Amino acid sequence: MSAELIHALEQLQKEKGINKEVLIEAIEAALISAYKRNFGTSQNVKIIIDRVSGDVKVFALKKVTANPENEFLDISLEEAKKIDSRYEEDDMAEIEVTPKKFGRIAAQTAKQVVVQRIREAERGIIFDEFMNKESDIVTGIIQRSERKNVIIDLGKTEAVLAPTEQTPGEEYRFNDRIKTYIIEVKKTTKGPQIMVSRTHPGLVKRLFELEVPEIHEGIVEIKSIAREPGSRTKIAVFSKDDNVDPVGACVGQKGTRVQAIVDELKGEKIDIIKWSSNPEEFISSSLSPAKVIRVDINEESKSAKVTVPDFQLSLAIGKEGQNARLAAKLTGWKIDIKSESQLRATIEQQLLNYDENFRYEDENKDEGEDAES
Repeated sequence: MSAELIHALEQLQKEKGINKEVLIEAIEAALISAYKRNFGTSQNVKIIIDRVSGDVKVFALKKVTANPENEFLDISLEEAKKIDSRYEEDDMAEIEVTPKKFGRIAAQTAKQVVVQRIREAERGIIFDEFMNKESDIVTGIIQRSERKNVIIDLGKTEAVLAPTEQTPGEEYRFNDRIKTYIIEVKKTTKGPQIMVSRTHPGLVKRLFELEVPEIHEGIVEIKSIAREPGSRTKIAVFSKDDNVDPVGACVGQKGTRVQAIVDELKGEKIDIIKWSSNPEEFISSSLSPAKVIRVDINEESKSAKVTVPDFQLSLAIGKEGQNARLAAKLTGWKIDIKSESQLRATIEQQLLNYDENFRYEDENKDEGEDAES
């Protein structure tokens, strides 16, 4: 141990941001354990490292007493005064007991402590960095698969793409570059654990923010997203500037902007819909690409009955009900879709029922009048 140690600790303080004093205190604490391990655990010792020269000194702490009982823990008043005349009974005397070969042990211990503290500091820095990126996109390189988890190299650390966060049907090949969405950053004994997703709606939102300057600048706002990963996404957008078309801004010239996002999502279809504060308009737009004839809403139950042309019914509902399901998620309304002919048949049936009820009431009325007469 020497001044070189102090210089090295000062360099670490500058480069890694680890306080030199914190490191020295940690080394002193570790050296106490090392001393007891090598020279006896029954002693009460204190270790001091000179902050300038780096010299290490070991001091045995002994209680000053008139009748010493334990040679490792007690010292007579007479002996104590030979060391320092100011000692009185019940004082704690510090007696230097630095072993001749303690320098080698001290150097090894200091190295272990410094390496450990550097690792802890680096883990802390990485944790803080990625905590600030939670709910954001990161780009990494696929490294390997472990128990169905995909491990992604982010440069300074690795991220875990769990099976539940993987897009159905998507292939994750070694060395492929991939964008993922950070859903959680956890502190563990082995360092930060970063959980990422390819299925989270936030991934689509962040991709649009990266690709569409108007969204990044706050001119166009994403109001809601409904997503079925790997298949289809609906996104509702609104422009704060009347001169900017929100849908056109997201689509881009010749569809370049939205196509870049579709490519990143491996072909997932994206419907971009203009958001409206008018529920009828918003629900009508949400069923795109189907054309809607009429929307009847019920505010209390937050439900809507939608009428579409006969030939557009299957398009409005979508394969296995997907289009209608995504529209309901996007708008937050329950949506019941009927074709024109179904609506017409329903109305005709209602009129027929009304007519029959009316006749029944008239017949009962006539029978009552005949009985009275």
